[in-house]
This record gives sequence, C-alpha cells and structure tokens, in this order.
Amino acid sequence: MARDFTTVGVVGLGTMGAGIVEVFAREGVQVVGLEPTEEALERGRGHLRHSTDRAVRRGKLTESDRDDLMARVRFSTSMEDLADVDLMIEAVPERLDLKREIFAAADKICRADTILATNTSSLSVTEISVATTRPSKVVGMHFFNPAPVLKLVEVVRTVVTEQQVVEDVSALAARLGKKPVVIGDKAGFIANALLFGYLNHAVSMVESRYATREDIDAAMRLGCGYPMGPLALLDLIGLDTAYEILDTMYRQSRDRLHAPAPILKQMVTAGLRGRKTGQGFYTYEAPDSPKVVADALTPVAGAANAATRAVRQVGVVGSGTMATGIIEVLAKAGYDVLYVTRGDEKVARVRAALERSLDKAVLRGKLEQADRDAALARVTGSSRLDDLSGADLVVEAVVEELSVKQALFATLDEICKPGAVLATTTSSLPVIDLAAATGRPADVVGLHFFNPAPVMALVEVVRTVSTAEDVVATARAVCEQAGKHAVECGDRAGFIVNALLFPYLNDAVKMLQAHYATVEDIDSAMIVGCGYPLGPFDLLDVVGLDVAYAIQRTLYLEFREPGFAPAPLLEQLVTAGYLGRKAGRGFRDYS
Repeated sequence: MARDFTTVGVVGLGTMGAGIVEVFAREGVQVVGLEPTEEALERGRGHLRHSTDRAVRRGKLTESDRDDLMARVRFSTSMEDLADVDLMIEAVPERLDLKREIFAAADKICRADTILATNTSSLSVTEISVATTRPSKVVGMHFFNPAPVLKLVEVVRTVVTEQQVVEDVSALAARLGKKPVVIGDKAGFIANALLFGYLNHAVSMVESRYATREDIDAAMRLGCGYPMGPLALLDLIGLDTAYEILDTMYRQSRDRLHAPAPILKQMVTAGLRGRKTGQGFYTYEAPDSPKVVADALTPVAGAANAATRAVRQVGVVGSGTMATGIIEVLAKAGYDVLYVTRGDEKVARVRAALERSLDKAVLRGKLEQADRDAALARVTGSSRLDDLSGADLVVEAVVEELSVKQALFATLDEICKPGAVLATTTSSLPVIDLAAATGRPADVVGLHFFNPAPVMALVEVVRTVSTAEDVVATARAVCEQAGKHAVECGDRAGFIVNALLFPYLNDAVKMLQAHYATVEDIDSAMIVGCGYPLGPFDLLDVVGLDVAYAIQRTLYLEFREPGFAPAPLLEQLVTAGYLGRKAGRGFRDYS
C-alpha cells in the first residue's frame, strides 16, 4: 500500500517552487514553504498569490478554494520547520553545491523516514544524494513549468534508491493528478535530454544566419504543431538555465549535440537571459513580460521585398497526394493551374481526387459551392509536358529520386519560356542539384509544401547560391496569395523543419535502444511534459521508419555530425520491414 503523505516541505519558492507548493496545497496537503530570507519569502508568497488569483479570475478556482489553499501553506525561513514533514522537495537554482548544502541540512533535521526529493532538471540525483546519510531515501521528482498546469512528473531513481520510495513518490504524483514516468539518473532525464538537443540546434541555425529567429519559430509551430518555437521557448526557460542544462548534459555524455552553442554563453554573459531580463532572442516589453516588441532584428513588412515576376498560370507536375494538394491550394488562390501527369488515366484520377477534396471542404463549411466551382474551372489536366510552355511558374511534385527530378528539370528548361520560375517541392534533395540540370539556375527555387498541402499553413522557400532575388520574392508572393506562411532558408539538407525534427526523433530511438525508458514513457514525456501533439514514436510510425531513416542518413552525410548517424535500432527495424503504420508494425503493433 502506498504511503500517505500529509505534510510536505518545499525549499525554494521561485516560479517553480511556488508552483509545486500550489499543486500540493490544491490536493489538501499541508505545505511548509521555505526561503532563506524574509524578502525572498515575500516574493514566493507573491508568486503563489498571483497564480491562485489568476486561477480565480479564469474560473478554475473559487475564492473559497483559494483561501483554503493559502491556509494550508505555512511560510518560513527556518529549515527547522522541516522536522515533521513526510517529504521534502528542493526547488532551488541549478547549482550542485547549493542543493547538496540543502540536502545535508535536511538530512539532520528531517525524520529518519522522510523522503528527500530534488526537482533538478539536469543535475545528478546521485551526486545530490551522497550529501546525506540516507541516499536510499533520495529521489528525483522533476515537475514541469508551470507546475499547476503541466501533468508530467519525472520520478528519477538512483542505483540505491529504495523501490518502495519510488513507488510511494509515483503514487503521490498520480494522486496529484500528474503522469509519473520512472527513469534512471541520467543528465536531462527524458524530456530535457530530447528537448535541449533540438533547442541547441535551433540556436546554431540563428548563430550561422541560416534562417531568422521568426522563420525558425514559425516553421516548428506551423510545420510540427509545437506550442512554441524553439527560440521563444528558450527565452521562456531562461538562456542561463538552458546553458547550464546543456553544459551539464555535455559534460556527462560528451555528445557534441549538447555542447552549448557559443552564442548562448555570450548572451548570458551580456545579461540577455530571456523574458526574465526583458531580452533574449527576442525583446520584451519589460522583464518577465510575455509581450514581444520590435527591435533591430524584427522584419519590417514590405521592406525587403524585391520586385516579383508576374504569375498568372501555374503548372504542376505530378499525380500523387502532394501534387493534388498543391493544385487545390493554387486553384483556390485564383491561379489558372495546368497539371501534367503520365497518361490520361492519371489525369482523370487527379481530377477525381481534387473534386472529392473540394466537395469535402464544402460539406464541412470550409468552402462555398461557388468557390468550389470556380476553383475547378481554373484547373486543366494534361499528359504532355510541352503544354507547360506558357506557364509563369512550374511546381515539380514527382517522386523523391534525384535522377528523376534532374531529368524533369532538364526537360522543363527546354520547354518553359524565359523568365518562368521553376520550383521543386523536394523535402530532402539538394535544390542546387536540380538547378544545375538547367541552363537557368537563377530561376530555380525550393517550394517545400507540407502534407496535406490544403491544411498545412507552412511552406519552406529554399534559395540556392544561384537563386535570383526576384525569384525568391515571387515564391513568397505566391505563398502569400495562397494563404500560406512562407519561411526562407538556405539549400541545406533538411531545410529548417526536418533538420530540427529528425535528429530529435533519432535521439528518442537511441534512448529506447539504451533501455533508458519505454516507448510509452518517452512518448508521454514529450506529449505531457512539452505539449507536443505526438510523441516521437507515434510520429515515427506515422511518417514511416524507412522515410525517417532516409532523412536521417541524408542529414548525417551532409553535416558529418556523429550524433546525426541513424540509430542502429532504426536501421534494424527498417531492414526487418517494420516500417510503421503502413506496414502494420513499427515501434508499436497495429495489426
């Protein structure tokens, strides 16, 4: 039977500590909240009052419940008040010396059966535990910020933590309405180990000026459905905190993907630590304000627009799902669209698929019947590439094989009129290789739509070293008319989204391969702890393990980064034919 915790002590009442106090007090637990000074204690009381008052305003807590909650909390500056607690949770800044000092003091004061827990997100629980005479009763209890809202708690056991302690703390987390995942003592645990490599990679993109902060953040929000872009999230976490977490993980793993990007340390040294200081990757209205204000790096609407080429007729080459979606998007945007497929049968098939999609949009109230009819009237099918001779823009959406695309671009170069823009929807191949197959590389650009194209708002506009400025501007203008959000980047493997997404997925496979955590716990950690729409293994099974392996291999071959090498487990599953949902089995069984 799980232990009944009636009194809990929380040491450290910053945003996280105050949130943990609120979580326990909401569930009827008596809480002792500690800070070393009256001034710090008052700030902690203010954090708790502000959070609970906001909950009252939002109707999530009654005034009576708020008052009862506050009555269950006793504020103190004396560690001696921890003498009778059942559980002590430390939530002070991520400094090993400070945490060890607190645990040593609590060890002398607390009862022999009191469990001592740390909320650390990156430090070794084992190194903290040895500051006590009871390391078997020390455990990690890592809440996520904001603690009253986020449901994940990582329960971290060391090699000497008693199994009963782990079970009791896990049961307590469940009683609090949280989702506990039990893991070993490894820097970053599950969520941070996967999250911070991704965040660090995004910082490197900004540092190298590969893409703007706005485009990187928009790409991950719109392309992956993440609640925040990586740079905005870093500002929320705090760049100093992020640096310390990355540095700790790197010192333990020596994985270069966790070596903090140099600009992070420079920004921290300069006092640019994110929202809490009013400036990080973005500039904020005031310290601790969530409101972003314009600064020297903020794009000015229309300021960078080069002259665009006139686009009235658009050609689309291809007959698959992506090609059909792009035809629909462009026709609804008012363009005359000529699509070309191999053979009249495929021409008819694409037309039928287009009609079904538009009819579905009408039934769902997303499109008027008149607009549906007008869009279809703008679409013509053909099986002859020569019919594209009058197109102002041609979008290629054929199979993802370099030789096939190169042959197509060489043919389009002969057929299309001078000044026509030639675009590829490739998600992984070098755009410059396609441009080089033509005699007009300045006219070639990447237009990477996301699937399904009628639904997904994001388009990556990929410029090569040869792409003309007016071609990039034209691509962006077409996206804008089609109601899409264009983000601009260079011609590099993975562009923005895949270059950030797939190494994170690969890291999740490595974590599973090392038997650190289960598929279910890793997926839960990222969904519940980070607000992701899908866990990494759910997503891999949807994408297809063969597709993921091919993309990860492309990234590895381009960047030659050892950490990008595809996880052996991923390759083995692909070899075995376990390709995900489409095969009935991947990381999960769908049969």
